[in-house]
Amino acid sequence: MGSKRMFARISRRKFSVVTLAKNTNQALELGKYALNFMKNGQPSPAVVERLKLFHTDSVICGISALALKTNAPTVLRDEALKYSTKKESTRAKTGYARVFGSKEHVLAEKAIVANCSAVREWDSNGTVFGFNKDIQGHQAGEFGHNDFYPVVIAACQQNRDLRGRDAVKAMILLDEIRGRLAEVFSLKTYKIDHVVHGAIASAVTYGALLGATPEQIEHAIGMFVAHYIPFRAIRAGKQLSDSKGASAAISTEAAILCMKRAMNGFIGPKDIFRNPEAIFRLFEPTNGDSPFNLVLGEKGDDFAVMGMHFKLGLYEHQSAGAIEGLLKLIQQNAFLEQGNPDCIDKVKIIAYQPAFGIIGDPAKRNPTTRQSADHSMVYIISAILRKALGNRTILDRKFSNLDDIWRALMLEPEDYSYRAVFDQTTRNIMSKISFEHGGKEYDSKYPEGIPTSIKITLKNGNTLDSGFVMFPSGHARNTAADLKAILNYKFNLLGKLAIADSAQLNEYVERLQKLETLDNKSLQVIYDCNIKYAPKSIDDQ
Repeated sequence: MGSKRMFARISRRKFSVVTLAKNTNQALELGKYALNFMKNGQPSPAVVERLKLFHTDSVICGISALALKTNAPTVLRDEALKYSTKKESTRAKTGYARVFGSKEHVLAEKAIVANCSAVREWDSNGTVFGFNKDIQGHQAGEFGHNDFYPVVIAACQQNRDLRGRDAVKAMILLDEIRGRLAEVFSLKTYKIDHVVHGAIASAVTYGALLGATPEQIEHAIGMFVAHYIPFRAIRAGKQLSDSKGASAAISTEAAILCMKRAMNGFIGPKDIFRNPEAIFRLFEPTNGDSPFNLVLGEKGDDFAVMGMHFKLGLYEHQSAGAIEGLLKLIQQNAFLEQGNPDCIDKVKIIAYQPAFGIIGDPAKRNPTTRQSADHSMVYIISAILRKALGNRTILDRKFSNLDDIWRALMLEPEDYSYRAVFDQTTRNIMSKISFEHGGKEYDSKYPEGIPTSIKITLKNGNTLDSGFVMFPSGHARNTAADLKAILNYKFNLLGKLAIADSAQLNEYVERLQKLETLDNKSLQVIYDCNIKYAPKSIDDQ
């Protein structure tokens, strides 16, 4: 069937999309779409530029997490290196790829699990909330993160015909599939972990880059969905474990193995989106169709990555509205006193579900691990206030705009170290914070935005009110922040933890930002850098 007849097309404005209808075999059609997109897709320059920022952000997060010896990335990288050929090379090798900071070939799926884990560890890279205002029923609001780019690089390191422009296109493809799935099927509603959509997209993209047929891609999707669905037990409990940060990596490793097996002839469950006992129809029963149409970009500006959000530091993204509100209050009011948290009487934060349920969980009021602290609203806001009480730029009001305050108070790994988590000033401020659910007024504005407000009552009785925050800095619909300038600050802040020499760091970031110009030899070493390792883990007492 020719590509012009393969899909139903909708053309409008400066983009075109394809619809994989709910009454079709969407798993097979995803394979056809991926192969067609890699051949004929035409994302706009704006899409390419945004993708490169997300990729650079993810890599800087990854190498800094390794440099500070965080546990899961270190364990998984060490595991990967056990599968090394013990030879350094700049040539493509089928079945092999490379981990961050190394030129050695290791098994591709081991490189992928290690690199994806490192990228996700800080919980500081990109986020999607699954919202498409233009299509009815495409506002499911499922979470997702930009954790999966190492899948593309691993494929490029096996296929010498692939170049940087192919890598960029494939990353856009991967984000498109997982981002559009997030718009139409809410995994969290059924206690399924959000990484499923990214794992499916990873299998599709990996197969498309390495020569899989649409049928093999269908088998891989079917295998993953039938055998490897993770539940949110990963994120439950009073103190979160390594499984929270490594969930995307572990599920993606499984998805890649499914793709490899399918390419070797394994026949997986077919037509999985219409399978009545797979997760989609099991939780959203139909008379035989898939529960949703899947609408995917072909060319122009309308790609899911354009609606994804940046984190401007280390924090759970659903706290971004509260952070923005707090920073605006600092910008507008000179109420802080050096080293004195007692200038604040109480703080009240109001937000939406699911933010209230996830980062407002009562168990998160007393985080004892970094993984729990970065998912605790009261900790995140208290850590920023603690930093502000000791920051001369803030106290002397040497800032000219909100961007300056974001940079001055950007949360970094040290703010979640063992010492920081138990800091008494932070704990003092935490005791002053209440977090409330805003009800329908707030819930109705999610996932379009991050509806939040924050009120600070001072010891003198005055109350400071942020008002209603919807699109904080970093959000795809925020137009006020100088995003690139703040991200460049973040890249330097985290990057220097891993690459000590500033010139080398600048060169490394520049290389990442020129991804589409690289040849295959350059892609072989794109993740190689001389990582400066800390003497001990940031999580050690």
